[in-house]
Amino acid sequence: MRPLPPAAALTLVALGGAAAAAQGVINAEFGARAGDPVLGAVVNNLVGTLLVALALLASSSARAGLRALRTARLPWWAYLGGLGGAAIVVIATYVVPLLGVAVFTIAQVAGSSLGGLAVDRTGLAPVGRLALTAPRVGGALLGVAAVSLAQLGRPLGDLALGGVLLAVLGGLAVALQSALNGRVSAVAGTVAGAAVNFAVSTVAVLTVATVAGGLARTPANWPADWYLWAGGLFGVTIVVALLVGVRSVGVLRTGLVLVAGQLAGSLLFDALLPDGAGLRLPVLLGALLTLLAALVAGRGGRRRIGPAPSASRPVAPAVDPLRTR
Repeated sequence: MRPLPPAAALTLVALGGAAAAAQGVINAEFGARAGDPVLGAVVNNLVGTLLVALALLASSSARAGLRALRTARLPWWAYLGGLGGAAIVVIATYVVPLLGVAVFTIAQVAGSSLGGLAVDRTGLAPVGRLALTAPRVGGALLGVAAVSLAQLGRPLGDLALGGVLLAVLGGLAVALQSALNGRVSAVAGTVAGAAVNFAVSTVAVLTVATVAGGLARTPANWPADWYLWAGGLFGVTIVVALLVGVRSVGVLRTGLVLVAGQLAGSLLFDALLPDGAGLRLPVLLGALLTLLAALVAGRGGRRRIGPAPSASRPVAPAVDPLRTR
């Protein structure tokens, strides 16, 4: 499948951001009712894996995409994008209570913006190497400022340096996840790319949950509300949106638009939920400013400094700086 036009791809990414806001609310509530926050992440990944498996069963082209990976000659580490998704879920579970949502979100976006610039520059994403231009750097900085604005009025928590660094690393992990999954989907298609992501991330999350003791005891009463089991559906939406966006415009702009959609979704939930904070002007301004950051980052077009992948050569050695022989 050819990449979507940038406008269509970024629209889908914005919807993925709104799904991320919903997923956060659902997973947190699931973990609270189940008695362990990590259980929300476990159920999220298991449901997402099940949905992707059903999509593979229903689509012969998706299964053909998986078979194509056998001869794709991708480096082994290209299949590890799901570790980035597992990392941010686990880090958020343990770091948000320490830092608070505001500091965690700012640090995460700082990490994902820095990571987006880096992976686009080195050519890890399937669009090829993108130059480190002033608009791209300015867009990344503007995105961090926009998210900082959106967090005004929220409790800061304790500014523990270790927690902040972990949140930044989580953002870097998300950027790597987007780039690596994009490489896989460029060869195998979107559904197959999502399948590889969930296969890796689910194993990682189950491993962490086992080590942390989250699976040692099962809840006496699992949450009965059906919507609390829909986190995996939103997770699939997010992964697919990232795959589509990265193939079209690269990691940095995809990440910025995802954050804008997430802020807009958070604003909607705050307004509609009974215990929500209501409409907050800083969040609205932050969402609009993040969209502006994505526009600034794309100003002047995508100045490539290396060849972009083609249908017959999805991952070119010339843009693979980490590949070893």
